[in-house]
Amino acid sequence: MGAFDGDVLAGLLEGNDRHVETIPDDHFSAVQDGQAPDVVTICCSDSRVPQVRMWGAEEPGTVFTPSNIGNQAWDEHDGERIVDGGLLYPVHHAGTDAIAVVGHTGCGAVTAAYGVAIGGDLPGPEGVDKYVELLVPVVEEALESDLIDTDADEETVINQLVEYNVHEQVEFLRNSADVPEGTAVYGFVYDFQGVYGDEHGRTYLVDLEGETDPEAIADRVPEGYEGAVKSLLY
Repeated sequence: MGAFDGDVLAGLLEGNDRHVETIPDDHFSAVQDGQAPDVVTICCSDSRVPQVRMWGAEEPGTVFTPSNIGNQAWDEHDGERIVDGGLLYPVHHAGTDAIAVVGHTGCGAVTAAYGVAIGGDLPGPEGVDKYVELLVPVVEEALESDLIDTDADEETVINQLVEYNVHEQVEFLRNSADVPEGTAVYGFVYDFQGVYGDEHGRTYLVDLEGETDPEAIADRVPEGYEGAVKSLLY
């Protein structure tokens, strides 16, 4: 068992106090008997990626938020890749008809997979290595493509690989028989490092239902949001 840390526990309890004090009495009234989230976002389980707040969502029941190492839409079962269950649940059981894959700049999982792809070791422990290993083929494929500037500095390469991974996850979902027809699939990169632009915390739309060309995507987004469409690859 780990050592008891009173400061951390106090911070959790105090934070929950603030949460309770700031929500209205009827905050959960509309979702007492069930949920029908508009979108499920598969994000990286990184403490710098605020899954709900990035969308400005304030009402409960609007965003279903599974996460894992490397924002992977897949899992592995009996040697085969299957769609992550946390992502499928709202699509099949809560009426959700939109999926957002959200990568982020400076992703540690992509960095670890890149390290393995160029001859390094898995980071460990085994529970982490499973997810890194699932990303290694994506990184290897990307490095063999003409989309990654392998002569660039490592930071640039990593962020290009982040976007490439988002595209791969979107494509996997669009081709999966487990994702019902009519389900919209979007790909974003959450930028808290000023890689895509000057606005830290902006989610940049890099993939719109398989479309990856920024100009073509910009023509389809709602008016006024063309600036949220950018790419490091195209």
